[in-house]
Amino acid sequence: MRIDKYLKVTRLIKRRTVANDACDGERISINGKIVKPSKEVKIGDIVEISFGNRVLKIRVLGLDEKVKKEEASTLYEVI
Repeated sequence: MRIDKYLKVTRLIKRRTVANDACDGERISINGKIVKPSKEVKIGDIVEISFGNRVLKIRVLGLDEKVKKEEASTLYEVI
């Protein structure tokens, strides 16, 4: 699954266009490397998201395309 879509599905970022902008602004990295919106994310990857001066670090646990709002947090683990 693409990183921009993953961030939207997990509801870490509200809209896919915002996720695209975050990737283009070099605020998203996977396993320590800055990525483009089209980068494929795999189970076990470590994703870092920079929100201003705050950094959120998560581990990918699932890649479901469609999940309910209540189940979205089961797709990742905050490190």
